[in-house]
Amino acid sequence: MTAVTDNSYPAENLPHTGESYLESLRDGRSVWIYGEQVKDVTEHPAFRNNARTIAGLYDSLWDPANRDVLTMPTDTGNGGFTHRFFRAPHDVTELKQSRDAIAAWQRQCYGWLGRSPDYKASFMATLGANPGFYDPFAHNAREWYRRAQERVLHINHALVHPPVDRNLPPDQISDVYVHVDQETDAGLVISGAKMVATGSALTHYNFIAHHGVPIKDKKFGVVFMAPMDTPGVKLFCRASYELAAAQVGSPFDYPLSSRMDENDAVIVFDKALIPWENVLVYGDIEKANTFFHKSGFLPRFTLHGVTRLAVKLDFICGLLVKAVEINGTDGFRGVQASVGEVMAYRHLMWALSDAMIQAAVPWGSQFVQPSEEYALTYRVIAPKIYGKVKEIVQQTAGSGLIYLNSGAADWRSDEIRPYLDQYLRGSNGHSAEHRVKVMKLLWDAIGTEFGGRHELYERSYAGNPEQNRIQVLAKGTDAGVTRGMLDLVDRCLSDYDLAGWTTPGLIAPNDMSVSGQHR
Repeated sequence: MTAVTDNSYPAENLPHTGESYLESLRDGRSVWIYGEQVKDVTEHPAFRNNARTIAGLYDSLWDPANRDVLTMPTDTGNGGFTHRFFRAPHDVTELKQSRDAIAAWQRQCYGWLGRSPDYKASFMATLGANPGFYDPFAHNAREWYRRAQERVLHINHALVHPPVDRNLPPDQISDVYVHVDQETDAGLVISGAKMVATGSALTHYNFIAHHGVPIKDKKFGVVFMAPMDTPGVKLFCRASYELAAAQVGSPFDYPLSSRMDENDAVIVFDKALIPWENVLVYGDIEKANTFFHKSGFLPRFTLHGVTRLAVKLDFICGLLVKAVEINGTDGFRGVQASVGEVMAYRHLMWALSDAMIQAAVPWGSQFVQPSEEYALTYRVIAPKIYGKVKEIVQQTAGSGLIYLNSGAADWRSDEIRPYLDQYLRGSNGHSAEHRVKVMKLLWDAIGTEFGGRHELYERSYAGNPEQNRIQVLAKGTDAGVTRGMLDLVDRCLSDYDLAGWTTPGLIAPNDMSVSGQHR
């Protein structure tokens, strides 16, 4: 892959190009799939096209046509540039520009890469704006802010304990959950597993922290960065949709599965040494339990998430419009209503993204954060919306999603091609080949294993649904929103009593009310 660059190869303190990104993944990392360790994730058919899709994002940072939207100067003093979301924003304008940079990258992948490199900038930028939270490891936080920003590092996270013995306190599951085995002069020796390390086979580092049931034991209260080539770090990947697509079909048949499969994995630490300079929290149980909310991560990851989903819904909605035209049902009133509903959900996601920015709040001494109220609203609404969108697509496109031939090879058969052209043609003048191409794209989006995984991803992305709703109430109460609601109700209640109106100017019904006549 050739980057459009000012230099043929970036210096160590400048963002990766696509070529240098791919090269950086050839580090001997321990990635396992189908019983074998992957020798080179950039060439293995389970990962190679996803790796090249991400490489394309890096190349776009170096393309002069994208510079103004995607990049800005670093604030580290190195004289370089970075993706806008990697820098902590000082005002609403910078926050909006970083959101627009998120959207620009997502449009390159049609909204289907939830773990694009800028995703973890949701957290990494907070290290520069809020390093004091990590004291006595504040220096480490500042250094990681610098490193991530200057190089535009691809970092993922794994925060949740595996679904093992969740009926027991986390401190009792030391044979499974991530914990400190030993403190040494060189760093912490870590063992245990975390989930879900989505896309981690193609990242530079994994951020490991705790979120969920509070921990009480110091050895579980550790937050750190782990290079993917750390000895003792292993990834056990789920089945690959990219590999399956290559084996049984073609890009024509699986245009999303073939290149957008962010392979989810279990990350395991087997006595892995984490140097002290990679540690952000250790020995402070309160910080380990509250980093998710107090670090500044939550409102930023939701800004990335809602913007990504908005672009994804742009794509799905446009695809649905094409599908109903090809089906010849675009003039049906019920179909129009269904497409309009999907479009309304799209508008809602963009509105929440805008609201997070316009209602941004001061943060620290010189920065701003997206509105947490709208961030929490997104976490409640988005999982419900995505399931509904999938249902609408299935109902609206109907049998058109399976009235398809087996694959691209059929079109090369002189014997059956005439039949396909005649019987699989689309409405409104669309050829059979184009109709099948559109419908297979739509099926890959919502009907294949890839599509099913994305529904689960969107439902799970925001975290525990019950806790998300509780957080909306708690935040509203803390911010005075609930008090304002109650004040409005109390004012209405004070407008009247058993004797009638207490508000001046309203006319009592004594001249006509049965109850008034008998007082």
